[in-house]
Amino acid sequence: MAEPNATGSSQYLNFTLGKEVFALDISSVREVLELTVITKIPRTPDFMCGVINLRGHAVPVMDMRLKFGMPASQTTVDTCIIIVEVDFEGDRIIMGGKVDSVREVFDLTAEHIETAPRMGTSINTDYIKGIGKQDENFVIILDIGKVFSAAELALAKEAQKDAA
Repeated sequence: MAEPNATGSSQYLNFTLGKEVFALDISSVREVLELTVITKIPRTPDFMCGVINLRGHAVPVMDMRLKFGMPASQTTVDTCIIIVEVDFEGDRIIMGGKVDSVREVFDLTAEHIETAPRMGTSINTDYIKGIGKQDENFVIILDIGKVFSAAELALAKEAQKDAA
C-alpha cells in the first residue's frame, strides 16, 4: 500500500473505465494528459495503442479498457492518459494508460481498504491491491506494477526504444 501521511491516510488518483471506478497510488502517477496523437506500432497487442511524444521522449500507451477485457469505447472530451512509472528489471518504465476519465485525487485511510476478494481461479486478482470505499462507492485499487505481465512490460520497453 501507499505510505500513509501524518494523518494515517494515503493519496490515490481515481479514474473510470465505463461505470467502474479504479484508483492508483499517487506515488506511481507522474501526470495526467489530455488525449493526444498516438502513433500505432505494428504487430503489438490490441490493448497497446502505440506511443506518444512526451517532451521529446516516446512513451508507450496502453488502452486500459482493452487490457481489462472491456469493450473499446468512443473517445470523448474526458478521455485522457495517465502517465505512470513502473519498475521492471531494475529500470523505471514510463508508460501511459488511456482511461475514460480521471476524477480526483483523494485520501483513503487503511481502515477503508479491504483486501481484494478471491473470485475463483478464472479471474486474476493479483493486480488488485484492495477495494476501497469512497463515500458510498467502491473503488478498485490497482497495483500498477502487477497490472502488466513481464512480457507486456518488455514489449513496452522495446516499443519505447524502437520509437526513440
